[in-house]
Parts: sequence; structure tokens; C-alpha cells
Amino acid sequence: MAANIETQQRNESNDAKSSIENEQQQSNNNDKTKRWTLNDFEIGRLLGKGKFGNVYSAREKRSKYIVALKILFKSQLLHNNVTHQLRREIEIQSHLKHPNILRLFGYFYDEYRIYLILEYASKGELYTLLKKMGKFSEQQASIYISQVIEALNCLHQRNVIHRDLKPENILLGSKGEIKIADFGWSVHAPSSRRETMCGTLDYLPPEMILQRPYNHYVDLWCLGVLAYEFCVGRPPFETKNSLETYRRIITLSYDLPDYLSDEAKNFIQRVKPVRRMSLMEARHHRWIKKFQQQQHSNSNN
Repeated sequence: MAANIETQQRNESNDAKSSIENEQQQSNNNDKTKRWTLNDFEIGRLLGKGKFGNVYSAREKRSKYIVALKILFKSQLLHNNVTHQLRREIEIQSHLKHPNILRLFGYFYDEYRIYLILEYASKGELYTLLKKMGKFSEQQASIYISQVIEALNCLHQRNVIHRDLKPENILLGSKGEIKIADFGWSVHAPSSRRETMCGTLDYLPPEMILQRPYNHYVDLWCLGVLAYEFCVGRPPFETKNSLETYRRIITLSYDLPDYLSDEAKNFIQRVKPVRRMSLMEARHHRWIKKFQQQQHSNSNN
């Protein structure tokens, strides 16, 4: 496979992308249509390793379109009793089409593995970039958060709660735009309040820890934790002891560095459990709007 995958990805036509989408749709609707197999792809470099399998860059042979191929081992899924979780992940992500959400084009399987055909995010994990830079400028953090807000708006309009927002689950597209990925803990909840405790320790909202019913507002809590980690370089409640982390989350014990602007501090504080701001309030918050206006002004100059 060519060394410069990013350049090749940018040059692919929309027809190639549509070819993959259309063929998967036909495969879903007609049993007689040829289904995807591993022979339809040229496998490239390893992009990442996970508990249940690996992710590789791949090129669909006919269209030459570059994708990410997530290969999961059935034995690992069965051993950890997460097959239902994978089915839910596929069902949810395959119906989501938004520029800030990683596309799931389709899937196929053989005797031992399940393959997910995913959008290729050429600039990799946001977490890797954050660790490399230490922390983001407030302008960059605000721009990233505004894109996460738009992705969450798409999810919540479809009654989907992500439940595991964190830098490790966010990728970057060819233009550096946010791509929310990994919908393993996501749930479709049109009306009922949820009670399952899930997600990542440093990002758990108080209502989950206290085992109280919750709704899509848990994603707003994670949005505030994300904003803090983007600006400071670490999660606000991080400790070396999980019980102490739980205590700090429940009591809202965290520090706001003096170098943060008043707008950033206000945004982070607005995700508290009592009267947590809504997604629309987050979208129109002055910390978000200020940098959007600056970006718009710079683009016109």
C-alpha cells in the first residue's frame, strides 16, 4: 500500500465512497448479492490494538477507497460476554451520518472473526496529539469541543447516549476535524432513564457512581471533563486511587488553574449535577462563540 495514505485518501472520489455504501446496502437488502469478504480488501499497516482485536488500514480493491478495518475475534467476544454490546454498537453507528462522527460503512464475518468497515481517520487519535502537546490552547480546545457538541446533537436527536466520551474515543480526520468513535457503550434510549454504570473512571458522572437513574445529560458531564482535560492536560478528578477519584467526583473536588480564562472556567463549572447546562446552552456559550467568531474573522481576512 502506498506510504502516503492521507494524500491518497484526500484524492479519492465520492463515487468510490458511495460504491462501498451502496454495495453494503445491497448486501443487507438482498441475500443473493455478493457479500463482503476479506479478499475484497488489501490490508495495510496496523493502526491500533484493542482488547478484542486490531484495527488496520485497508483498501477496497475495486474502488481503491481507503478504510479502517476493525478485526474482532469471536472467541474473545464470547469469552467476555460482549456479543450483545457489539450488535448494539453496529446497529447504532451504522445509522449515524455526521461529519464529526466516524462512519461505519458495513461489516462482514467468517468462522473466527468479525470485520467492521470504518471510515479512515488519517490524523489518528486525539489522545495521542494531546499527550504530545501536553495541553491545547483554549482556542483549539474550544473548537474541538464545539465539534463534539455538534456530534452529540446528532446523537441526542436520535435518542442515542454515547456514555463513554474521552480523548481515546475521538479521532481526527484529514482536515483535523473531530470524529467521535467507539460506540461500544452507547445505548438507544428514546424514553426510559438508564441505570447501568459504564464508561471510564475519570469521566464517570456523579449520578452513575451514586447508582441513580440518568439520561443523555451524562454526555454533557463528559463534555465538561473533556474541556478541562483539553485545556489543562489531565482529567479534573484524576488520582492514583479509584475510591478517591469516586469521592472527588461526588463532591466536585477539583482545581481550576489561574491561567484559564473566565469563560473556560464558567463552561467547565456549568456541567455540575445541579442545573447542568443543556446541549444548546453549551453550543451558545460565550467560550464557544468567542473562538468561532475569531475563526470566522480570520478566514475572511
